[in-house]
Amino acid sequence: MWEYTDKVKDHFFNPRNAGAMTDANAVGEVGSLSCGDALKLMLKVNPDTEVIEDAKFQTFGCGSAIASSSALTELVIGKTVEEARKLTNQDIAEFLGGLPPEKMHCSVMGQEALTAAVAAWKGEEVDEDDHEEGALICKCFGVDAGMIERAIRTNKLTTLEIVTFYTKAGGGCSSCREPLEELLADTNKDMVAEGLIKAGEAFVFGSAPAPQKKKKVTGFVIPDMPPTPAQSAPAMPSAPVQIAMPAASAAAPVPHQSATGLSPAKEAILVARLIDEMRPTFRRDGGDVELLDIEGNIVMVHLTGACSGCQLATQTLGGIQKIISEALGRPVRVIPVAKT
Repeated sequence: MWEYTDKVKDHFFNPRNAGAMTDANAVGEVGSLSCGDALKLMLKVNPDTEVIEDAKFQTFGCGSAIASSSALTELVIGKTVEEARKLTNQDIAEFLGGLPPEKMHCSVMGQEALTAAVAAWKGEEVDEDDHEEGALICKCFGVDAGMIERAIRTNKLTTLEIVTFYTKAGGGCSSCREPLEELLADTNKDMVAEGLIKAGEAFVFGSAPAPQKKKKVTGFVIPDMPPTPAQSAPAMPSAPVQIAMPAASAAAPVPHQSATGLSPAKEAILVARLIDEMRPTFRRDGGDVELLDIEGNIVMVHLTGACSGCQLATQTLGGIQKIISEALGRPVRVIPVAKT
């Protein structure tokens, strides 16, 4: 679905420095398994020289997320903490020979994890790095104002669409559209005053095109999926490739009480029916989704065809998750797993 460089493919299929680090003394974590992408960056810093002697990562996400995380570790090893903190998401993307615009959010996640790890080493707090309910701009993907503003400033973003490409904010239900527009307009205004961009380039609140229409499914709303290009590069596998997060943050099944009063068996029937009703949308784009199992708050699905590419793993799964959660009256996590 996306055009990837050979270096991106290499770092995806052969990730460097993947896994846990037991003696890390600087750790940065960003994202959320329930929102589709998560990254934990672990650094081993020499306390005398402040040189990063080793780096490892654990991630859950698409091929670009894995490649960006792998590239990040390669970039920081051997640098001092001060040198590393100057790295931006653009450095990560350039190291990989470029990323599709729609996948730049993966490099931003890497920069955010590095910022958090350096802050942890320095004993600092990341400004506005607060993922409490009230601080979030985009609840679908767990993106707060601090992350969005940093991405806008670092990359000189001036359109709503590009902000979504770089942060995923606004790529779900679109309920965050107004605060996202306000944040972009205010940040661009400040950037003009600081001489970072020209006045004519700045985003003006209310000037963005109207959001595209949504498709209704049994009373719920899911975003339209873009049409599959007639000629496209092979989709990189993403969802089945997961480097496990630590047990404390893994999506472990938990006991639940159904708000609908349905038994687990009837809940499974309901979820299967919801997926069946969404199936024409998936098949229209050359893919499909199959319900495999439900364990507590975890809904496991198997992706096939075009749906096994990272577009579904990073966006559409969030829409499926929202629909199922609303139907069951309780939060669930929809995760893609390999079929055995």
